[in-house]
Amino acid sequence: MFNKVLIANRGEIALRVQRACRELGIKTVAVFSEADADAKYVRLADEAVCIGPANSTDSYLNIPAIISAAEVTNAEAIHPGYGFLSENADFAERAEESGYVFIGPKPETIRLMGDKVSAKKEMIDAKVPVVRGSEGVLPDNQKNILSIADQLGYPVLLKAAGGGGGRGMRVVTREKDLISAVSLTRQEAQGAFGNGNLYMEKYLGNPRHIEVQVMADSDNNAVFLGDRDCSMQRRHQKVLEEAMAPLIPAPLKAMIGEKCVAACKRMGYVGAGTFEFLYENEQFYFIEMNTRLQVEHPVTEMITGGDLVKYQLKVAAGEILGINQKDIKYRGHALECRINAENPRSFRPSPGQITEWHVPGGPGIRVDSHVYSSCVIPPYYDSMIAKVISHGSDRGEAISRMKVALSEMIVEGIETNLDLHRSLLEDDAFVAGGTNIHYLEKKLAAGQ
Repeated sequence: MFNKVLIANRGEIALRVQRACRELGIKTVAVFSEADADAKYVRLADEAVCIGPANSTDSYLNIPAIISAAEVTNAEAIHPGYGFLSENADFAERAEESGYVFIGPKPETIRLMGDKVSAKKEMIDAKVPVVRGSEGVLPDNQKNILSIADQLGYPVLLKAAGGGGGRGMRVVTREKDLISAVSLTRQEAQGAFGNGNLYMEKYLGNPRHIEVQVMADSDNNAVFLGDRDCSMQRRHQKVLEEAMAPLIPAPLKAMIGEKCVAACKRMGYVGAGTFEFLYENEQFYFIEMNTRLQVEHPVTEMITGGDLVKYQLKVAAGEILGINQKDIKYRGHALECRINAENPRSFRPSPGQITEWHVPGGPGIRVDSHVYSSCVIPPYYDSMIAKVISHGSDRGEAISRMKVALSEMIVEGIETNLDLHRSLLEDDAFVAGGTNIHYLEKKLAAGQ
């Protein structure tokens, strides 16, 4: 096992990784920007190194600064968390070339799955079901583009080959809008990802967003640890997640999990990963793979009893996974509410000082957060300040416990989306289960 790990991230995930390291007896190095100098995880780390000013480009995305921090602290490995450089193949490669273990998949695997076109081809070869779409990137010839859309049938979805997080996507419902939409989406993709390539898929009308969590080691052992429903979204950003996904037949879940494991073994995948699918009419359709830990990983931990970050650390250190598929037992149901510092109506970020902070407790409640009373939420980064997770013997109990937890939570000094979560837990359609990815957007548009 490693003696010292550098955590190349911030916020709650930096603290989450730090806790797992401490449990395993691993010393930690926190890197931080000038804006995060007083963060809890910085104070709790064995060592801390400032890597630049507040702007993430000059700090958390500054590869030379992070590698230098690893050098001066004699770290052995680097954990990227999620976001920032976690799926940056160049960073993983640079870390390995500099003599550090990158806690994640191999750089070539990150590249393979980071490009949506090559990832889709890999899944087709692995016999994982995918949405019908263009073969490779869209050509420049307008007639060919129109022909592809005509074969798929409108509406179609344009997607950036190098995109992610819901960015670089556009739905086109009419032929006369297609060419202009392609041009605009290419410009956006080039600006956001440095890659203007697009591909096209048949747009599914009312799908759910279902994920399958996998874990694999360097001996080609792999397992899937259940599924998650992440359909409650706004502008392609997840708001509330749960495990397991309700109202999907168990044999279908087992089938898609086995296909994901087979795909992992086929590509020699190592570490934590998530296969993301659209699910409609009892069919799964692969959309992308996240080659990292997910924000919503706690709900999987709650129903399996495992620690995904410890698994990551162990397999990165060369240990075998130590669990087989038959060892994984699911217990109960779990929910996660992402608590963001934002206006509950306009969703504008609400940075500032937290004047009062009280988090809930009780049976089945977990809160992952780096926040404390009197701390300042900076305006430079993602607005998520906490994740409230509930676990119950069944979905009904998990919902009831989450209601109680959110009623106890107090955050003052800034605005949050707590009221949105409280209203969702009272929503009849959510309580019934199985809402699609458009449900929340339509609910908000209707002013409900």
